[in-house]
Amino acid sequence: MSHPADPLDMFKDWYAEAAAAEDVYPDAASLATATPDGRPSVRMVLLKGWDERGVVFYTNLESRKGEELAVNPYAAICLYWKSIRRQVRIEGPAVQVSDDEADAYFASRDRQSRIGAWASRQSRPLEGPLELERAAAKYAAKYAVGTIPRPPFWSGFRVVPEVVEFWREKPFRLHERLVYRRADEAGGWTTQFLYP
Repeated sequence: MSHPADPLDMFKDWYAEAAAAEDVYPDAASLATATPDGRPSVRMVLLKGWDERGVVFYTNLESRKGEELAVNPYAAICLYWKSIRRQVRIEGPAVQVSDDEADAYFASRDRQSRIGAWASRQSRPLEGPLELERAAAKYAAKYAVGTIPRPPFWSGFRVVPEVVEFWREKPFRLHERLVYRRADEAGGWTTQFLYP
């Protein structure tokens, strides 16, 4: 497996192949966080951007993942694309995006998704579906006209890569694994192949 010096270049190429091949959600990723005492939790999120600083997802800051990241700001993300038989894992600190970045992404969402962000008390107990529908109706009425502002409890996180692993399926389970590790603050990387 030949590889570029920067893992972002490889990620862009693999993502483009996955986006062309996957039926739905090539941006779906499992996100792992942990409590201060090390109890892990994992769930699916949608990546909403990436650049040289890292990969970005958005959430309710009062959700379980938001609360866990507030006290233990490290995360691991895994994307698996079955259509091209590849996986990418990213590990590193999770840093909240700027208000301007969160505002811009929130404004780009469709109106009903913005209403949903206000209505959902994500990860907290719900009496039943009607309770959520009533909350959505309440905020739909409140924001019937005009701009829907971003809730103060809703923002994004950028997982800043310290470790990036690329896995490619090969016959007879002789899979290829290549790990990039951040070598320095200037952005340099070391690489190493691993046994599958």
